[in-house]
Amino acid sequence: MESSPRKGFWEAMNSLDRRIIFLVLFVCVAIPLLLNVGAPIPPTAPVQLAYDAVESLEAGDVMMVSIDFDATSAPELMPMLRSALRHAFSKDVRVVMLGHIAIGLPLGHMALEEIAAEYDKEYGIDYVDLGYRPGYIAVMIAMGRDISDIFACDYQGTPLAELPVMTGVRSYDDIELLFGFEHGAVIDYWVRYTQARFRQRMTFGTTAVMAPDAYPYLQAGQIEGLVGGLKGAAEYENLIGHLGLGTRGMPAQQWAHLLVIGFIVLGNLGYFFTRRKG
Repeated sequence: MESSPRKGFWEAMNSLDRRIIFLVLFVCVAIPLLLNVGAPIPPTAPVQLAYDAVESLEAGDVMMVSIDFDATSAPELMPMLRSALRHAFSKDVRVVMLGHIAIGLPLGHMALEEIAAEYDKEYGIDYVDLGYRPGYIAVMIAMGRDISDIFACDYQGTPLAELPVMTGVRSYDDIELLFGFEHGAVIDYWVRYTQARFRQRMTFGTTAVMAPDAYPYLQAGQIEGLVGGLKGAAEYENLIGHLGLGTRGMPAQQWAHLLVIGFIVLGNLGYFFTRRKG
C-alpha cells in the first residue's frame, strides 16, 4: 500500500482540529484570570463623566438603576454595575432598582444585595428593588407621572408607601440620576421617552458592541456619561479605587484578542502558501 505524502507546515495549519484551537483559547483566557494579573486602567473621558455624574449626588439623593441585560451580557455589565452601586452606597445615596428584562433582574438583585451588605445598608430604608413590569415605553412614561401608578409595590409585594426609602419619591422629579445598564435597544427608549420628555439626568453602562450607538447621545448632551464594555468597567473600578472582575478580565480579553488575530494571520498565510503550491 502506498503511504500518503507527509503534510507540510501550512497544510497542517489549514487542517488543524478546531478542538485544539478551543483548548488553546481556553488556556489563553484562564491563565491571566487565575494569576490575577490585572492592573489599573486610566479612565477615558466618557467613563470619567459617568463617574462625575454619580459623584455629584449627595447623601439622601435617589439614583435609579435599570437592569436592561441578561446573562449573555453579564460578564461585561455586572462589574460596572457593582462599581456603580459601591460608588452610590459610599455616598449614602438611596438606590431604587428596576428592570425591563425580566430574566436579568435576578442578576441585578444579587449584586444589589451583595454590595449593600458591604456598606451595611438595609433593604427598604437605603435601597429597594421594584422588580419588572412589561411594556418599556408605557412603564417609562407612567413613572414620569407617578411611580406608584405602575409600581404599586416592590418585588416582594410590599406597598411602596410602607418603604422609607421611597419617602418623597413620586416621579422623575424626585430622582437625581438614572443609571441604566444596557445590552440592547432599551437605551433608545430611555433617551426618547424619559430624557427628552421629562429631562431626567441619566448615564449608561453598555456592552462594547452597543457603545458606538450610544456615543451620539453623549455628544448631544442627552446623557451625562458612558461606560462601554469590560474596558469601561475596569476604568470605573480604577476611579472608585476598588479593582474587581473588570480589571481582572482585561488581560484575558486582550490575550484572547491577540490569539484570535494570530490564528487569522496564520490561516490566511496557510491558504496563500497552499494555494501557491497547488
